[in-house]
Amino acid sequence: MTTLSILDLDAVRAAPVAREPYAWTLGQNVLRPDAIPAIRDDFPDIAKPGYLTVDEVALKGRFKALIDELESDAFSRILGEKFGIDLVSCPRLTTIMRRSQPKYGSIHTDGPSKVLTLLVYMNDAWDAPAAGRLRVLYDGQNYEPFAVEVPPTMGTMFAFLRADNSWHGHEPFEGERRVVQVAWLKDASELERKKKRNRTAQFLKGIFGR
Repeated sequence: MTTLSILDLDAVRAAPVAREPYAWTLGQNVLRPDAIPAIRDDFPDIAKPGYLTVDEVALKGRFKALIDELESDAFSRILGEKFGIDLVSCPRLTTIMRRSQPKYGSIHTDGPSKVLTLLVYMNDAWDAPAAGRLRVLYDGQNYEPFAVEVPPTMGTMFAFLRADNSWHGHEPFEGERRVVQVAWLKDASELERKKKRNRTAQFLKGIFGR
């Protein structure tokens, strides 16, 4: 039996997998309650907006332990079993965001180098009625109608298989939006390419701002 101290594997397993308009799952309370205060305190103090790779962020304490669990083979095996695919053999790219800008959230499918994408949200509350709430969408143009809307609140997990129709996005939001994203990739060369591209993007943001 696999034991992880931060992720609640029963909650992960209990999240149902939907198949329309593509394969996705939405889980609640996937972080153990006794771990949440330390995760909140140890969340990286990131000043830059957007996603940074774990290599670019100083990780510590229980938050670092959470990243280790999300990147573990044990968790990949459980998540792969839910979707009926092998994720253990896939390289993993983990990124962290603290601050969002209005330009984020545009509708997209994710690139073909990705196999599966997981988002774990860590906001204590979410007062915005629509902004910043990820939606599973039916096309690449419209935020409505949607199959499900994901509240970006503490312990909410959303994962989906990348497909040509895996449209998703959220209405513009500016402010603090804490989330960890793990992407399982097709091969290691894609992992290095994405890390390099992300470093370049962050460098250019530092020079030119938005």
